[in-house]
Amino acid sequence: MAQKYYAVRKGRQPGIYRTWPETQAQVSGFSGAQYKSFASEAEAKAFMQGTAGSAKPAPTKGRRQPAARSQQDQSSSQRPVAITVYTDGGSRNTGNVAGGHVRTADKAAWAYRIEMPNRVVTGSGGEFGATNNRMEIMAFLNALKRLESLGETATGIRFVLDSQYVLNAVTKGWLAGWKRRGWKRAAGPLVNVELWQAVDRLLPQFTALSFAWTKGHATNQGNVFVDHLLNQTMDQMVTGQPIPKTSADAPVEKSKITKPDARHQSREQSVADIAKNLQNLPFNDD
Repeated sequence: MAQKYYAVRKGRQPGIYRTWPETQAQVSGFSGAQYKSFASEAEAKAFMQGTAGSAKPAPTKGRRQPAARSQQDQSSSQRPVAITVYTDGGSRNTGNVAGGHVRTADKAAWAYRIEMPNRVVTGSGGEFGATNNRMEIMAFLNALKRLESLGETATGIRFVLDSQYVLNAVTKGWLAGWKRRGWKRAAGPLVNVELWQAVDRLLPQFTALSFAWTKGHATNQGNVFVDHLLNQTMDQMVTGQPIPKTSADAPVEKSKITKPDARHQSREQSVADIAKNLQNLPFNDD
């Protein structure tokens, strides 16, 4: 069966989508939504430009479709990106051998970096006995919470992650599927269900999110930064003592903010350089 093109002319984030769950996330509950399905991209584009027929709801074939919290990375009328967010999670899993699992004393941590036009906001925290996946979700969730507290829910925001697990959950409708099944996976229980439920509650508040994947711990400066930050947190963790949680909010001169394209292409930024930058930021315990 040929895949359809769903054109959303009026909705939370107008654009052309390839799946119904993505489309429904933009129009469900949106007053005066205008959207329609087409067999070709050309027809969908014509509709977006106002040269096609009147808007009608895309057919659901008599079956109730799941609502999704997904966002496309590219959209024909996407709000300009003003904020870039990097998140990462990690675990020093000493039990990760054949048949092994995370041990209760294993260190794990998460971190985020929010690059705004004139400031950089960072945060990190840790947990003992947590998996890498749990920390990836925690990094994403805490970044959303911080953005909400900063009043940036309507700003164009791009998340850059190295976690395919988190990206797929948000952009491929996995989250909607888990919710539809009563917060269960098709194959069984859903791990970290309370974190996914918190993510699901927060996402609808953001109206202009986009997502991008980057190779972990490679040449992306922002990704290397958060990786270093979460490892710094794990270095400070001591069994039996309070787990460190740090945050920083520092102004940055516009002339010193690297343009996104140049930052993503840079291959000269070393971990040592980023460590030096970290030392210059005023970290304070929450």
